[in-house]
Amino acid sequence: QVQLVESGGGLVQAGGSLRLSCAASVRTFSFSIYDMAWFRQAPGKEREFVAAIDRSSATRYADSVKGRFTISRDNGKNTAYLQMNTLKPEETAVYYCAARQNWGDVLRVGLTEYNYWGQGTQVTVSS
Repeated sequence: QVQLVESGGGLVQAGGSLRLSCAASVRTFSFSIYDMAWFRQAPGKEREFVAAIDRSSATRYADSVKGRFTISRDNGKNTAYLQMNTLKPEETAVYYCAARQNWGDVLRVGLTEYNYWGQGTQVTVSS
């Protein structure tokens, strides 16, 4: 029902910024009813929550990124974004976009709550 394509990853120096994009192709319902989230997975580690946003643009963030990362969405473009500032080497990971339909539930941050996933985009932060 939903296909997600991430872009915007790359190599950046510590302290730098990147903006990730997640373009959604939605076959049923409207993009606006989907919660959108970003997760990341570093080599040898489990995939972890980064940020999420719901239809009203309410947001949730992992404690480690609060104040540095900003998630947003443009419903007219069926796209979600993740602005990442002051990046750290330990944030090198594959960043994944995820989506779930939300018909009135609270904004979820658990990995298993999301049933649509993109292929991921590599973010490498050099020291």
